[in-house]
Amino acid sequence: MKIYTKTGDAGETGLFGGPRVRKDHARIDAFGTVDELNSHLGLVRTHAAARPFDELLRRIQCELFDLGAELATPGDAAERIGMQHVEAIEGAIDRYDDQLEPLKNFILPTGTPLAAAFHVARTVCRRAERRVVSLAAQLDTVIPSNAIEYLNRLGDLLFVLARFANRQENVADDPWHPA
Repeated sequence: MKIYTKTGDAGETGLFGGPRVRKDHARIDAFGTVDELNSHLGLVRTHAAARPFDELLRRIQCELFDLGAELATPGDAAERIGMQHVEAIEGAIDRYDDQLEPLKNFILPTGTPLAAAFHVARTVCRRAERRVVSLAAQLDTVIPSNAIEYLNRLGDLLFVLARFANRQENVADDPWHPA
């Protein structure tokens, strides 16, 4: 089977079990941004310092593939991302955040290369969340029931992991000071 089909050359693509839509359709934008987030997490995993997070990040990457498939399927598809996935992320947030100093200021997205990569993934996650919110606002559109909550918690986790990565290397959070 060839990797190219030429069926998208006119700017349309097919949804799972559904119609062909323009490539700038809100549904394509939503699951495309989830895919972009997944790629950023793959890049995060290439950092040697990310080894302690590898099992967690791999699991999340698999869940993001599931979420992307759900978003690519119009109508009532079987939901693969449930409340248990949201709760697992909450558990990870609590485990890592309990080891950090409480925040007293907003912080700049910087620090170690791993922390900076987590921050980039976090901002892509927030964009994916906004794209899913936009998709959900369209009339007659069904999205997975836990999609927004899952992405919201994932963004929080990526923020905590960025801070934790800095802590592991004894790099302090860089507080934001208004100009």
